[in-house]
Amino acid sequence: MLKIQIPATSANLGAGFDSLGLAVNLYNYVWIGKSDQLEISSVDGIEVPTDESNLVFSSAKHLFDLCGKPLTGMKIRQENNIPMTRGLGSSSACIIAGLYGANLILGSPFNTDELVDIAAKIEGHPDNTTPALLGGIVTSVYEENRRVHWVKQEIYRHLDFFAIVPDFELSTTFARQCLPEQVSHMDARYNLARAALFSASLLQGKYENIRIAVTDKLHQPYRMKLIPHAQDVFDKTYALGAYGTYISGAGPTLMSIVSTQNYGFEQEVRRYLDELGLSAWKIFKLSIDNLGTRVALE
Repeated sequence: MLKIQIPATSANLGAGFDSLGLAVNLYNYVWIGKSDQLEISSVDGIEVPTDESNLVFSSAKHLFDLCGKPLTGMKIRQENNIPMTRGLGSSSACIIAGLYGANLILGSPFNTDELVDIAAKIEGHPDNTTPALLGGIVTSVYEENRRVHWVKQEIYRHLDFFAIVPDFELSTTFARQCLPEQVSHMDARYNLARAALFSASLLQGKYENIRIAVTDKLHQPYRMKLIPHAQDVFDKTYALGAYGTYISGAGPTLMSIVSTQNYGFEQEVRRYLDELGLSAWKIFKLSIDNLGTRVALE
């Protein structure tokens, strides 16, 4: 069986709604191989679908269908370290695992660009699936012809990413329902400028720009209302010296970008969460994964 390692992802990065995303070093592992019947199991006790609705299997089957190859069975084992429905790309990790594993089993009939397109079609947008596959920070545009235009940039800066993960789920579908159907020209311009500023500032080390670059008017003001104490946590992270804090994906995870030299940040945020009665919230100290999905070594 192939053992596939897939990174968690953080999308939007503030102003880059549905267009910016990055991969981080928190991984799901999926063992995948041929079988005469469908065998799906979880190695860590986390419940996963064991029928054809399983997203790893359905994604793999989709690739087989595109090749005109029958797929009636497959052996899949999953280790889910990425928190589910928390804004860290858990569903994208499943999609990429299925596509990547199936592509290898079939002899790699699809190249990277084609896998990016197929994954975005399944997910509906490319901001999580593309960095999950490629790694790094990715800017992507999903055209109506179902083609993704993307640019990957590798980041080798002294930065920590702290994922502050609430103890409740927030589905992407529900989080999208709270957004307005139309936005003003002024708000669109506001976001365009900041999205462009973000990746350039991160690449060039102009960290003083990040606090401005992660602000937005298209989704965060609406989703903040769905995350109790989000504004309190935002304010505290900035008081503790964070370069920028934003809602990761659709939420509810809040992501802070911090200097690796800010040694007391995690401890102070933990203390603050406990003071607010949020002891069940978790904190993950992460860094950017520049490699993306790959075959893991046993």
